[in-house]
Amino acid sequence: MKIKGQKIKTKGQIEAEISNALTKFEIEYMGRGPKETKTYIIDDMVLVRLKGVLTDAEKQLTRNQEGRDLIKKVRATLLENAKDLLSKVIKDIVGVDVISLHTDISTSKGERVIIFILSECLD
Repeated sequence: MKIKGQKIKTKGQIEAEISNALTKFEIEYMGRGPKETKTYIIDDMVLVRLKGVLTDAEKQLTRNQEGRDLIKKVRATLLENAKDLLSKVIKDIVGVDVISLHTDISTSKGERVIIFILSECLD
């Protein structure tokens, strides 16, 4: 896969680089890293699945709906505030602009998905 301005990398290498960058982001920005991160490049999308993202305190909050809603709201707000930083991280790796970011977290599974929509297809 040829990324603008960079040497040729395989799709797997780019996906691994994104996974590593998002894991680093979670550790530095959220204070705790996921247990596993997997990235998938699909046309003009980068889908990142992070497993094991809930802190022990957040796990306690999942016992009731109010706590689950609070986790979702706080995590969405934190990611929204970091949208520009994350978009730059992805652009630096893939060489094209991120035009939107979408995310959700499963409070029952402790997983988060982040989808980056790019300005052009990478495949």
